[in-house]
Amino acid sequence: MDHQSRFTRSLTYILLSLGVILFLVPLAFVLITALKSRHDLASMPFFALPTDWRWDNFPKAWTDGSLGTYIGNSVFISVIKVPLGILVEALAAFALSRMNLKGSLTIFMVFLVGMMIPMQATLVPLNIFLHHLGLVNTYPGIIFIYIGFGVPFGILILRGFFRSIPKELDEAALIDGCGDGQRFFRVILPLARPAVAALVILDFLATWNEFILAQIFLTNDKMKTVTTGLMTFVGQHLTDYTLLNAGVVMTMIPTIVVYVVFQKHFVSGVAGAVKG
Repeated sequence: MDHQSRFTRSLTYILLSLGVILFLVPLAFVLITALKSRHDLASMPFFALPTDWRWDNFPKAWTDGSLGTYIGNSVFISVIKVPLGILVEALAAFALSRMNLKGSLTIFMVFLVGMMIPMQATLVPLNIFLHHLGLVNTYPGIIFIYIGFGVPFGILILRGFFRSIPKELDEAALIDGCGDGQRFFRVILPLARPAVAALVILDFLATWNEFILAQIFLTNDKMKTVTTGLMTFVGQHLTDYTLLNAGVVMTMIPTIVVYVVFQKHFVSGVAGAVKG
């Protein structure tokens, strides 16, 4: 290995290490603060470990801030929206990449235009539309909107991955008597598991962290999601930073679990989509 490549690799490791540190420091600060008493927070340096480890901050934040309700609502929406949205996106990507559909490129470009439309520009027509259908303050209404906004990106990822799958597999499936549906579910979709896993992570994070649409279309307190519920929680406990940080830590746990479960497929899924 020459000196230049060694220097490049060392520089890469240093930059990656700095990135990890910059990412972990705020998380460490949040966790340490969540475990402090109010007295420790006021009298000790920010990153000093607590003298009185207050594990009871977590159940207190769970009950006092109704975080159990908010987290449950977000989990319910995400568990329905993510697989349903990915199924819609996968079917569309399959048709655009494997079925010789006339005008498929034009249709694909139309979907991509949807990624360029600012969400804020759609709020008024969406509000009118949902009011006419009676879907304001309903889970079907918000799930329908989330799927609509997620479809263009999902098609972009899955179409690229589907295009990287050899065409010979389609021919073999047709020889075996498989129709389009069997070809999709038995051949293409199983091979696209890395891309699907990557989409699960990205889609779950986007759904979990979405704020604007949930704030506008879910005004019922009992139906609020994590992001809008946290705003209410902050208003109720504005100066109790230990409790607020405990609440933030608990709301991060589902996203960490999803990432840990699907992360081994994440890089290969995104790489395959880009190559396609």
